[in-house]
Amino acid sequence: MKILGVIPARFGSSRLEGKPLMDICGKPMVWWVYQQATKVSILSEVIVATDDERIINVCDSFSIPSVLTSRECENGTERVAEVARKIEADMYITIQGDEPLIEPQTIEELLNLMITEPEVQCATLKTKFINPVDVVNATTPKVVTDNKDNIVLISRSPIPYPKAALEFDYFKPLGVYAFRPNAIAKYTSLEKGLLEKAEEIELLRFIENGIPIRIGEVVSSSIAVDTIKDLQRVRKIITNISK
Repeated sequence: MKILGVIPARFGSSRLEGKPLMDICGKPMVWWVYQQATKVSILSEVIVATDDERIINVCDSFSIPSVLTSRECENGTERVAEVARKIEADMYITIQGDEPLIEPQTIEELLNLMITEPEVQCATLKTKFINPVDVVNATTPKVVTDNKDNIVLISRSPIPYPKAALEFDYFKPLGVYAFRPNAIAKYTSLEKGLLEKAEEIELLRFIENGIPIRIGEVVSSSIAVDTIKDLQRVRKIITNISK
């Protein structure tokens, strides 16, 4: 089975431009993500998919395989879909280019979910929020699921709302997604719905078009870098790990 890991890396982030090339302890962010992904032995190959020659050049300098994709791609899943049209595989794994702390075992958990449940076409992972501040942070999505572990909704708002009970945990979706070829091929042909337009959360396109997304639960300390504060947190963590 060929399993292709794809790291979408867009230069023009609205909140943090040039994010994939931001320095973390002497290496660009995309380097850290690639290093974590390549520790997953079941991945046949890992490549960076980007819209910018500057990222291609930096990848080349570190011998990181990369491919130039269209600037018209609106999100990472559209970028992975473009890669899927060029490179045939049995499964495509998105590892978001702004999660330099993503644990290899987290990626392995997602792969195990897809392998043990062959009927699942699209899957991702969630982890419990530890810091209450992150729950109210609009840059950090929250996810709710049904009794069959399929996603009901992803929102930047704190969901569910604690009107009648406090006996629940808040979960954040992680930046790793798994797609079978049919699912990723269908993505760009789906209508972009009102929820995706409002929230700017790419997986909502599947949900709004009635395509279920299975989600597994893991323990993860990964941090998505969306702001300078996030970047500073990651730099501090990696510095402490390296000591």
